Amino acid sequence: MNMRMSNHRKRFSDLSEHEMLALAISSEEDDALIYRHWAELLRDDYPATAAVFEGMAEEENGHRRRLIDTYRARFGTAIPVIRREHVAGYYGRRPAWMMQTLSLEAIRNESALMEHDAAQFYARAAQASTDAATRKLLGDLAAAERNHGERAEELSEEHLTTAARAEEGAVAHRDFVLTWVQPGLAGLMDGSVSTLAPIFATAFATQDTWTTFLVGLAASLGAGISMGFTEAASDDGVVSGRGSPIKRGIASGVMTAVGGLGHALPYLIPHFWTATIIACVVVFVELWAIAWIQNRWMQTPFWRAALQVVVGGGLVFATGVLIGSG
Repeated sequence: MNMRMSNHRKRFSDLSEHEMLALAISSEEDDALIYRHWAELLRDDYPATAAVFEGMAEEENGHRRRLIDTYRARFGTAIPVIRREHVAGYYGRRPAWMMQTLSLEAIRNESALMEHDAAQFYARAAQASTDAATRKLLGDLAAAERNHGERAEELSEEHLTTAARAEEGAVAHRDFVLTWVQPGLAGLMDGSVSTLAPIFATAFATQDTWTTFLVGLAASLGAGISMGFTEAASDDGVVSGRGSPIKRGIASGVMTAVGGLGHALPYLIPHFWTATIIACVVVFVELWAIAWIQNRWMQTPFWRAALQVVVGGGLVFATGVLIGSG
């Protein structure tokens, strides 16, 4: 089916004027729908930005009405169905389900790109038009799309007050912490601390660096996979507001593996005591880094975080060394 669709796509340069107008009408409809979708998506957490996108959707609907009026005046009321996917080389839009995971800043950047693409289209269409009134309309719309950045700024000034910006900034920070920092920190703590005992027990029991590395690699990757799936499956984020379970699972799984691999990799060094000293230094850095992250992102007092992490990690480390030396 995809092959059949691609074979019947028309080149932009082959479009007639009435086909070009029909394409512009459907494109404006799509863009208005995208802006309304973003407005609905953002309304609960970012009401001021949602109002900006509502205003931009109205702008696109205004463009659509002007295009329809021009089409009716020249070609009648029967508007052919011509969409982006029917034209080879025409700019596309990402489907709605791919946009739901975008950050607020990414959505704003996507909006700017949409306006740039639309301006380029109208400029090319105006050059191809032979009717003076249509050429003027398309040129005006190209200028309007280029000026949408200014219009967006006007809408932002109207709706995004200082208080609204501060509130939305706080919501964005909360979402980032809940989706990435919190599961990532939990994974880093688990990987850094829970793998200490098996790695150092193996190291002191065998004094074989390669065996120790293999045990550390297996423990780190196994813990990462386990933590990733557990985090993703434990909460879909709908009720808790913790964001995408896939993102949280990735953050937790990757950071768990990183936490364990940090003190497993030194055992690629064949000299036992050199590898062990480096691994101990890495453990020291890891534990203090965790304490800093807790203080920076979770607002935990630094010395309380250090006491919890360093003392807990030290006990696990000592357990591994004692068992391995016994």
